[in-house]
Amino acid sequence: MLAYIDEIGETGAFVSRSDPRFSTSPAFGYAGFVIAAERARQFGQIFTAEKRKVFATEIAASTKPAQWEKKGSQIFHQTTIDRYPQQLRVFNGLAHRLRSLGGHLFYYADEKPCGTPKQTKLDTAARESAAMRETLNRLARHADDQGQHLLVLMDQVNEKQRVERMPAMYAHMFGRPGAFEEMKRIVEPPMHLDSAVSSNIQFADWVAACASRAIDYHLIESSQYAWITSGKVDAVRGLFTNNSKVHLWHRGVSDIHHSDLFNRERSLYPRIAGQRVGEGIPDGFLRALRAGSERNHAKRTNSK
Repeated sequence: MLAYIDEIGETGAFVSRSDPRFSTSPAFGYAGFVIAAERARQFGQIFTAEKRKVFATEIAASTKPAQWEKKGSQIFHQTTIDRYPQQLRVFNGLAHRLRSLGGHLFYYADEKPCGTPKQTKLDTAARESAAMRETLNRLARHADDQGQHLLVLMDQVNEKQRVERMPAMYAHMFGRPGAFEEMKRIVEPPMHLDSAVSSNIQFADWVAACASRAIDYHLIESSQYAWITSGKVDAVRGLFTNNSKVHLWHRGVSDIHHSDLFNRERSLYPRIAGQRVGEGIPDGFLRALRAGSERNHAKRTNSK
């Protein structure tokens, strides 16, 4: 089996969408898809054919049409549902084709603690490593459930990042099998491919962007991506691996699992008689309250 993955969000701090510095993403992790090795080339050809049809004009105008790609952030934009509904139809069609080929979608992301780097004692390398470890753990369990071995492929990074990541990934893979036999299912640490020449990495980027928008909707009360749960990408339902999830940060509700990520109802912002709990309270006050609670929790944890 082959797993193609890309990043959800980025590793920096998050305060709020309105913060002038820390507003990019409320979670970090990885998403993509898993497919039998003998079906991977076929799916890549399907993706390329569909991409060339829907983006024919843009590809024709490119100086390097063979390497032209449409980033997932552009596919799943705030205005996509109104201005480019054909992009969602293509994505849905690809999800259906993946299902017909026996493939699965996958995501794993950690919600970030709310606050500046100083407030949260941010370590971006540790955040990235933790998300990658959990991603590999969950992909290994899926491979074990399928009785298959797995090779993980992801978008290319610079050489410095690759060298820094490799020892930790090797240590995790080969240090864990004693207690978790499923880790033996992963053949090698993640290998890197340039998305410009890999159709399957491009689709993984689209999946990561789709999951990222749904995460945004569930974690940010004023999210602009409510449309992602309106049924426009319903082809993803039932297609995620059983251990796909968003790990919430010190919340009083359960983590978000597999297709629940695309549910309209949000456990963090429940409605009572048509009104959201907390509605009418200024966002700034709620953010400050949450950040203070998280700092107090961290102090209590460190004092033990």
